[in-house]
Amino acid sequence: MSTFGHAFRVTTYGESHCRSVGCIIDGCPPGMELTESDIQPQMTRRRPGQSSITTPRNEKDRVMIQSGTEFGITLGTPIGLIVLNEDQRPRDYGNKTMDMYPRPSHADWTYLEKYGVKASSGGGRSSARETIGRVAAGAVAEKYLKLAYGVEITAFVSSVGNIHMFPPTTEAPTPSQNPDFLKLLETIDRKTVDQFLPVRCPDEKKSEEMADYIAEYKEREDSIGGTVTCVIRNVPSGLGEPCFDKMEAELAHAMMSIPATKGFEVGSGFGGCEIPGSIHNDAFIRAPESDKSSKSGIPRPKLTTKTNNSGGIQGGITNGAPIYFRVAFKPPATIGQAQNTATYDGDGEGVLAAKGRHDPCVVPRAVPIVESMAALVIMDNLMQQIARHGARTHLASLQNRAVSTENSVDRQ
Repeated sequence: MSTFGHAFRVTTYGESHCRSVGCIIDGCPPGMELTESDIQPQMTRRRPGQSSITTPRNEKDRVMIQSGTEFGITLGTPIGLIVLNEDQRPRDYGNKTMDMYPRPSHADWTYLEKYGVKASSGGGRSSARETIGRVAAGAVAEKYLKLAYGVEITAFVSSVGNIHMFPPTTEAPTPSQNPDFLKLLETIDRKTVDQFLPVRCPDEKKSEEMADYIAEYKEREDSIGGTVTCVIRNVPSGLGEPCFDKMEAELAHAMMSIPATKGFEVGSGFGGCEIPGSIHNDAFIRAPESDKSSKSGIPRPKLTTKTNNSGGIQGGITNGAPIYFRVAFKPPATIGQAQNTATYDGDGEGVLAAKGRHDPCVVPRAVPIVESMAALVIMDNLMQQIARHGARTHLASLQNRAVSTENSVDRQ
């Protein structure tokens, strides 16, 4: 479906080459200052045409607020956000060859199987163009999270092809055991990440290697995949809805819904399978005084963990430590090289050399998309937890109820 979330609900709309794309946000708290300038920075980071190693499609991706605010203040009613498709070229796809053959590994065939009809140009809803609505909604969620709780969300490119920022070693089979990785998570921010354009890998040497690597694939009219790592700091404890909507399950759902994703791991991830429990377990310690309250004065837990192999989540519930995870993106399916394929009716074979404008590697532009989906997950879970706590305040305290129960037993 095209709607994500429960208490903070986002519905996206639009295809790759239609007139506009955007979203409707339902459940945004009223009374928050919000204008297009709060949303546009993330839209600009996601937009195409940023460098020589991204698609040359020239879209400004200017966001416009259509509803849900007045005089720059949210009303609590549905917020409509729209972005016009200004550089659409459906003619790049409207030719006999493209109409006859599905592109290998693309969604042309599966969409036709599901709906009995498909968009004739681009990827339709399977195109990364659909993510504009996610990024716009994520920016709104992020503003509330930052203002109310001081939440900080930053993603960066951690690998392209076989070039890894933190390659696994015998001593550190997972980044959660790498001191340099853990130190980076403490301070990394978007301003720093964007200093390493066009790749957005915050390591000068690795970033240059990755950029050259992507350029090589673009020159060959081929593509390559990679991974994006994300960290969420200052997350309140107690978020997550066991058993089926655990925090890591919600994050996995969100990330795997992004086009071109093929894998997700949180905390120590798959590398943690190579570490014994005696090392992997995160020991609890008393939280430092500085960690006991957020910027908004909201109480913090009395405990924290000495290590963070759990990635800030235990039992599906946030423990107050930073959440970090990694998302894998496959090589983009649409490439310029001629590829063998079959006709839609299966009666013939042919060769297809796809036209159009496409990224040779999606991970540099996926960074703000990952951040935005993370914001939607945290915001939705926070709204649910606020509702739960609000409902509980109308009842007698647990302590008073316990005393009352004891007295009742004594009387019996």
